[in-house]
Amino acid sequence: MMAGKIHLSILLLLAALLLQALDTAAITDTDDLAGLQALKSIWKNTPPNWEGSDPCGLGWEGISCANTRVISITLATINLSGQLSSDIVKISELQTLDLSYNKEMTGPLPQAIGDMKKLTSLILVGCGFSGPIPPSIGSLQQLVHLSLNSNGFIGGIPRKIGKLSHLYWLDLADNKLTGTIPVSNGTSPGLDMLLKTKHFHFGGNQLSGEIPSRLFNSNMTLIHLLLENNKLTGDIPSTLGLVKALEVVRLDRNSLSGPENLNNLTHVQELFLATNKLTGVLPNLTGMDSLNYVDLSNNSFDATDVPPWFSSLQSLTSLIMEMTQVQGPLPSSMFGLPQLQTVKLRYNRINGTLTIGPNPSSQLQLIDLEDNFIDAFTQQAGLHFQIILVGNLICHEDETQSYCKFPEQSAPMYTTPLENCNPQPCTEDRVFSPSCKCAYPYMGTLFFRAPSFSNYGNSSIFAYLHKNMTASFKSHGLPIDSISLSNPTKNIDNYLLLSLQVFPSGQDHFNRTGISSIGFMLSNQTYKPPKEYGPFYFIANSYPYFIGLQASSKKSSSGIIIGAAAGGSVLVLLLLMAGVYAYRQRKRADTADRRNDPFAAWDSNANSGGVPQLKGAKSFSFEELKRITNNFSELNDVGSGGYGKVYRGTLPHGQLIAIKRAQQGSMQGGLEFKTEIELLSRVHHKNVVSLVGFCFDQGEQMLVYEFIANGTLKDSLSGKSGIRLDWMRRLKIALGAARGIQYLHDLANPPIIHRDIKSNNILLDERLNAKVADFGLSKPMNEPERGHVTTQVKGTMGYLDPEYYMTQQLTEKSDVYSFVVLLLELLTARSPIEKGKYIVREVKQAMDTGKEMYNLEGILDPIVASSPSPRSVERFVDVALRCVHESGESRPHMSEVVKEIENIMEAAGYNPNAESASTSASYEGHSKGSNHPYSNQSLFSYGGNYTSNSKFDST
Repeated sequence: MMAGKIHLSILLLLAALLLQALDTAAITDTDDLAGLQALKSIWKNTPPNWEGSDPCGLGWEGISCANTRVISITLATINLSGQLSSDIVKISELQTLDLSYNKEMTGPLPQAIGDMKKLTSLILVGCGFSGPIPPSIGSLQQLVHLSLNSNGFIGGIPRKIGKLSHLYWLDLADNKLTGTIPVSNGTSPGLDMLLKTKHFHFGGNQLSGEIPSRLFNSNMTLIHLLLENNKLTGDIPSTLGLVKALEVVRLDRNSLSGPENLNNLTHVQELFLATNKLTGVLPNLTGMDSLNYVDLSNNSFDATDVPPWFSSLQSLTSLIMEMTQVQGPLPSSMFGLPQLQTVKLRYNRINGTLTIGPNPSSQLQLIDLEDNFIDAFTQQAGLHFQIILVGNLICHEDETQSYCKFPEQSAPMYTTPLENCNPQPCTEDRVFSPSCKCAYPYMGTLFFRAPSFSNYGNSSIFAYLHKNMTASFKSHGLPIDSISLSNPTKNIDNYLLLSLQVFPSGQDHFNRTGISSIGFMLSNQTYKPPKEYGPFYFIANSYPYFIGLQASSKKSSSGIIIGAAAGGSVLVLLLLMAGVYAYRQRKRADTADRRNDPFAAWDSNANSGGVPQLKGAKSFSFEELKRITNNFSELNDVGSGGYGKVYRGTLPHGQLIAIKRAQQGSMQGGLEFKTEIELLSRVHHKNVVSLVGFCFDQGEQMLVYEFIANGTLKDSLSGKSGIRLDWMRRLKIALGAARGIQYLHDLANPPIIHRDIKSNNILLDERLNAKVADFGLSKPMNEPERGHVTTQVKGTMGYLDPEYYMTQQLTEKSDVYSFVVLLLELLTARSPIEKGKYIVREVKQAMDTGKEMYNLEGILDPIVASSPSPRSVERFVDVALRCVHESGESRPHMSEVVKEIENIMEAAGYNPNAESASTSASYEGHSKGSNHPYSNQSLFSYGGNYTSNSKFDST
């Protein structure tokens, strides 16, 4: 009886304590609870502790409250998937919403989001959202931070964003936005009203029209204007100079014209105007004393003498002015600028003697003056930087000098050093941290959009960033042990990329709260890098290593224990029987797989007969390529075709690669895939795109190629890439392509007929060297077939050899015919078939050998027609017409074509061997918006796997 009273007293005491706890604990507002529960019902992978009816009191992960109201949802990088429904508006006091780096968050943003009047931060970086940006966002009057970059939004920039008077950060970059930049017009708002906004980040879209002069005014506090890689036209507005706070201006890779003067931008530190349609006199940058980095390349300025400001800008680190028609000798004083790191003045008219001067900058790393007219160089002993004079007059006379050869390409190497220990192997996916521990790091890529420096080989500047980031993360109480930075590279957008790994403190995994905290600090720009790095954004990898929640209580009922034991015994027995059965079935399946899979016995350390005989190509695992492409992220998607998609990636040592991933319907059998990679791995020539490796793992077939920076010859001839090809450069491209094809015919083992030579399959590297690509239709010619092989007709309309089409007998002369159609493209910049007219017939009909240029001026591209060597154009036409003879036997071999082009160049005063391309390791591109060089035909089969609705493929 006494025991019963004691038990009752204890129960009453516990009840009282429970009532007291309930009286003092937060009880979440019913509307907020309804909103969260509605989101939970449509979202997948929500945190496991999202249980119960009191998110504030129970501490749901990612949810922050003030008393009973939810004020913050931060769920970055937790593998969340689903859509953002209008139920979010039920959480009416919400101030911060961050769902960044959840790539499976998709669909449109709800129009009702404009009803969330308390919202100050809307951050959806690196998700998969699509559809138009709802104009109702303009109703979020308290909004300070709006980051919608790296999604798939379409349509225009909503005018009503101009009503966000408190907005500080506006990032809409890397979407698919179209239309013009909206400005106010008296009745409708526009972006010119954003006087407090310091960041306009709109790069990587499809915005068109002019940059409105009304966009800028003297009351703005704008410091970053990023409009690169759009479709903007018209003059650069002079009103830009009214914004006195501007520090970074990126207008590159548009179609802008003007400007006459920019020197009123006195605070600008980074100025990117490359690859536009700027004309007239070279801009006067005198007075821009803060300028660190300037790039005016690939514009059509008037021929201009070297301007005085080359030597007067004391803060200059990087002078990039390729193809700008700068002429005359360079003053030696410019190389003494104290901060100077890089000078790139390729493809200009620099002449005279190159004199460095007695006191060059201690930071100078590269002077690249390729393809100018320098005839002498005052050499000095002990120079600590590279000089490239390939293609200058001085190198025509003596090519043995080191400055007359391209230096070996090597990516800048940096990895955060270890703290007094040697690297150790770690199990599974764990990584050895700088603090000498194995753990599962949070990983991703930092993208710096406009760094003020160009010397990526300087480890001290990355060490400084590492120290700065570590201190910042720890000062904000993040659960980190250490940080590692590595693999600095420059991508085709001219951004600096750095791989980031963040390691957990106290354990080898992060929990969701830790991951979201780190993601939020990067997504909402709480972390501020050193100023010389400029604006940045971060794209995170998924993180599958969260610690599971531990059970909070245990039941000890003896009945449950007995029942569990009995049930467990039965379960163990069943599992044992299932395991034996599965093992036998798996053994049978493995035996069948080994019979059908030529890679089943693969052993990279053994010389097994089943191993493909590869020459220089690497076998990549699926996980390696998944990691390299950030889980095949859309951000790395650079092209597609009938075979599947192409992804850009960076190998650990810095080499950029293109990964062609076959979709299910286009895969070959294992034996055919093995045969193909054996063939392609044997192809090694400076004018042929190199196979880096392959993946035959987890049911995937992928080919890995070197990444070629400047796209296709077709893009350059059409003006799409923004690269201007003069007559000398076209001759060099023709020679490079011819040498590549000759190699395939005469030196490859076995010889190869390409079968699809065309301007889309000639790629241009960073030095505009030609590389033959796309072996999707190629045919190896083994010894019995050296004469010809009868095969199904394949190729591209306009380039196809008529004899091959009529007889189905394929010979190397079929490639010769296609190549000469390519030569006519170089002459005319026209497609082989244009408006029903065939280029070969047009040239033959218009030709009159009794007149200069053979009377072809009306057909020739104006750049070719104005060539300083008309006779070289005529001889080029002669070669072309010899090669389009109807009979293959009457056409020359590619070796003869190569010799003819070499002779033409020498007669015109050009050195055919002035350049020596090397395998690409890192690239600077010009046009992200153009079709990628790897996005055309399939590379996955060389013999008959390509199909079309007709015997021809469209150009």
